[in-house]
Amino acid sequence: MGDFKLSASLRGHEDDVRSVAFPHPTTVVSASRDGTVRLWKLESQSPPSYDSTIKTHTKEFVNALTTVPPSAEHPEGLIVSGGKDQIIDVRQPGKALDDNADALLLGHASNVCALDASADGKLVISGSWDTDARVWQVGKWESSTVLQGHTASVWAVLAYDSTTIITGCADQQIRIFRPTGQLVKTIQTGDVVRALCRLPANHPSGAKFASAGNDAVVRLWTLDGQQVYELHGHENFIYSLAALPDGQLVSSGEDRTVRIWKDRQCVQTITHPAISVWTVAACQENGDIVTGASDRIVRIFTRAAERHADPAAIEQFSDDVRGSSIPQQTAGNINKEQLPGPEFLTQKSGTKEGQVQMINEPNGNISAYQWSEGAKQWVNIGTVVDQAGSSGRKISHNGKEYDYVFDVDIEDGKPPLKLPYNASQNPYEVARKFCEDNKLPITYLDQVTNFITQNTQGATLGQSTSQGADPWGTDARYRPGDANPAASQPPPPKPKAIPQKDYLDITTANRKVILKKLKEFNQTLVDEGRKDVSFNPSDLEQLEATVTALEKGNEKGIETSGIDLIVKAATQWPADKRLPALDLLRLLTAYSTPVTYLASQQSILDLLAQSGVFESTSLANNTMLATRALGNLFKTEKGRAVADDSFDQLHTFVAPFIASNNRNLIIAVTTLYINYSVLLSSNNNPDRALTLLDDLTKILNTATDSEAVYRALVAAGTILSLGEDYCEAGRDVFQLNTAVARAADKVREPRVKSVVADIQKMLSS
Repeated sequence: MGDFKLSASLRGHEDDVRSVAFPHPTTVVSASRDGTVRLWKLESQSPPSYDSTIKTHTKEFVNALTTVPPSAEHPEGLIVSGGKDQIIDVRQPGKALDDNADALLLGHASNVCALDASADGKLVISGSWDTDARVWQVGKWESSTVLQGHTASVWAVLAYDSTTIITGCADQQIRIFRPTGQLVKTIQTGDVVRALCRLPANHPSGAKFASAGNDAVVRLWTLDGQQVYELHGHENFIYSLAALPDGQLVSSGEDRTVRIWKDRQCVQTITHPAISVWTVAACQENGDIVTGASDRIVRIFTRAAERHADPAAIEQFSDDVRGSSIPQQTAGNINKEQLPGPEFLTQKSGTKEGQVQMINEPNGNISAYQWSEGAKQWVNIGTVVDQAGSSGRKISHNGKEYDYVFDVDIEDGKPPLKLPYNASQNPYEVARKFCEDNKLPITYLDQVTNFITQNTQGATLGQSTSQGADPWGTDARYRPGDANPAASQPPPPKPKAIPQKDYLDITTANRKVILKKLKEFNQTLVDEGRKDVSFNPSDLEQLEATVTALEKGNEKGIETSGIDLIVKAATQWPADKRLPALDLLRLLTAYSTPVTYLASQQSILDLLAQSGVFESTSLANNTMLATRALGNLFKTEKGRAVADDSFDQLHTFVAPFIASNNRNLIIAVTTLYINYSVLLSSNNNPDRALTLLDDLTKILNTATDSEAVYRALVAAGTILSLGEDYCEAGRDVFQLNTAVARAADKVREPRVKSVVADIQKMLSS
């Protein structure tokens, strides 16, 4: 059988294609950072051409996708997608974009980054940054089974068969579960796991499934945890795996390649004109493969000559690869003087499929060539370039010259913010200043840093900053502070993170989606005959008006009747249906007028306490949103007054959760503590400060999430800044020195090191 060749290039997405599925020879499904899921249908056979329709369109990145096979209940099957908005969308392929989804699955507390469906069409498995994997029964969408035990993001999930589920995690472990949630086996891999795939029955290796991840190695395993063998060839993170019907494997990753593996050898390497090939899938009926990449294009490849693209399209693909720029940062250290010239390409053969050789061209450029074992020749795969911005051409902004001036879209309907940057600067410090100058939440810091580093290393300009930074497994990537300023130019001074001077809030939300879910839950209550708590049509109209006012930031349009309805649903509805109402309550507490009403007329803090949301038995997501609502009180003067007067009550609410391993909950708690530490700067209360310092010490001793650790450090440092008495208490009473050192060992980020150094200096003086 010959090599794979291009069959079709499918253009339409406006941002990175993060996930693809190939359920039928005539059907491809793709999900993108542009917020859409597209269904591609074969229109003509020779050469193959496809037409697409958008099936889902959200404001957030869509990162994960799977398809449920057809069944009696769902003759077309189902498309299941998820992403940054934490909601899993389930819909029939034949539905129009404006039609309601068959189901919207709530439960995850962070970005949904992995999805898979069982071959029998009965289960959907999801994985998330919230450290959970969940099992959903198809057609019984109201609840899910949590697969517990993960201590980091669940990057990969595999519905192996009806009794076996496999997960891959950033904590470097593979776990095998039963659908009931029972943990059967834990496999230590040695690095972050980002991809899993099931191997066909009777695979010649004897292995049952494959894994891959940050160490660029494909590993084959038995179900009892025995590694059969390793496949080496990729040069960077592997993001996706697929198995062909004949048992061969396909992998894709950040080295711009898709690789085909037979037995233990790489038999073909397909380089893409992109920074990353995020995803690959195989059609089990005809053996074709489909890829999605950072250049926004979906590509289909085939070994069947009758399905090849026309020769011009195949040549154009080759030209695109040859013409692509390879950032020098990704090519490693290159000594140009020691590189061979073009004669090497005719005098020497490669030693293995996919081998890369740098060539010093006569015009002074450095080109990369890749050995094709099938063609027995070196193939040009691009030109190595210095980092963008080093050409000397500058852009003027506010009277100064910069290598770059980016447009950053922070909020729909508002003009983009200007982000100037010079290649000699530290991206992390530029990002910090950008956030401070534009009064952006601290949560944007890593996102903006990643935006800068990606867009100055050859990535597509203009990517949205709404995607959160990869929270785990980035040891092989740039980390804030790694870039060395030019030797001739001193590094810019670092802005101090402590004392923190601004209050933080968590107010981003897709309000329409929240309202839609609340209405769905209300209908369930109506169907169950729960007239005591369900809403009538006029109530729903009032709720819609309230949400519209929130969406427009129209505080005067938020009527008390709408507030009453939100509070009722947030405190009186069954616990598993309170999430959307608590999310709306979280948005209400950021406005002065609702807070005044909630504090005086509703006694909202007492109602929350009575609802059980701060009990240990509460659903973690409910507690997290209620804690965010408390943190948002600090956004207004009236809210700060309520928080000030109710410190003891609020502390009683959240103190039991300072050792929580739920990432979003502990971040919500530390955000609240930062806000109280800022309030103390203008309203010093020694007892209160010591109470917070005690809790923060405990958090630093137990927390492992980088953002939670950082926020706890900032809050503690802000309190220490109040004076020597607090530093003495931190040293002698709470042993803060030990906790801070422990935190620094757990999170080795420059921003953490910087705050740790400042705190240690205060404690030692």
